Amino acid sequence: MPHLQFDINKTVSDIEKQIIASEVRTLFAEVMETGMDHIAVSIREFGTYNLSIGRVEKPEKGVALINADIRSGRTLQQRRDLALGFMTIINTTLAIPQQHIYVTLTEHKGEDFHLSEKFLASWQQGEDPLAD
Repeated sequence: MPHLQFDINKTVSDIEKQIIASEVRTLFAEVMETGMDHIAVSIREFGTYNLSIGRVEKPEKGVALINADIRSGRTLQQRRDLALGFMTIINTTLAIPQQHIYVTLTEHKGEDFHLSEKFLASWQQGEDPLAD
C-alpha cells in the first residue's frame, strides 16, 4: 500500500488537493504497474519557511518535499519516472518550480503494508494487490 506524502509550504485549495491525489494515483498505477485502490496520499501544508531545501533561495515561490513509501522490486527507470512525474504534477498544479521539489522513495517488503483484510504480497508486474 504505497503511501505518497506531499509536504508543501503554501496553502493548497481543496480542488488542487483533489487534482493532486487523483493524478498521483493514476501516475503511480501506470508507472508502477499496479492497481489504484490501495494507494494512500497525504497532502500537508506548512508555512513558507517551515520547509527548506539547501538550493532553494526563494522559498516563497514554493517548496515541496515528497516521500513515497513503496514496495520493493521496481526498476530504477520506474522509480525515476515516478519521481519526475510527481514533480510535473506539483509544478503544473501549484506552480512550484521543479528545482524546488525533492523526492525520496523508500522501499519496503510487501508484507510491511497492511489493510484491514490482508497484508500485501511482494510486487509483481501487472498485478492488482487487492485481487484475490
